[in-house]
Amino acid sequence: MIAVSNFGNKDSTSPVGRRTGIDPVSAVRLPERLTQAVDAWAEAHRLTRSDAICKLIELGLKIAPPVPATGHSIASDATRIEEIAVHEIEALLDPALPADERERRIRRLTEGPPEFSHERVDLPRDLPKRRT
Repeated sequence: MIAVSNFGNKDSTSPVGRRTGIDPVSAVRLPERLTQAVDAWAEAHRLTRSDAICKLIELGLKIAPPVPATGHSIASDATRIEEIAVHEIEALLDPALPADERERRIRRLTEGPPEFSHERVDLPRDLPKRRT
């Protein structure tokens, strides 16, 4: 029995199969250079373009870092990294320094010198520049 794609058919009991063919229509538009690279890879591995794209995506997902399932975000990673940096800087600073000087040095090391704040790509552009 040949599986037939019933795209758009609202009958949920009808069989749904994959499109196959030598040059199937893709739902993803790739730049010409990337398409040529995929086609070359597919030919070298004796695969169709569609199968090559599937295989390349599978390979990429295997080596990609796992997505945290706990709602962990990049922002919380950055916050944690900054906390670790502050802890390490505090351990290196002279304990005899006044608290305000310790805070100024920590802020300068974690945020960078104020004269370069306009170069920071991790800060929003609309924040007012802070004076230290």
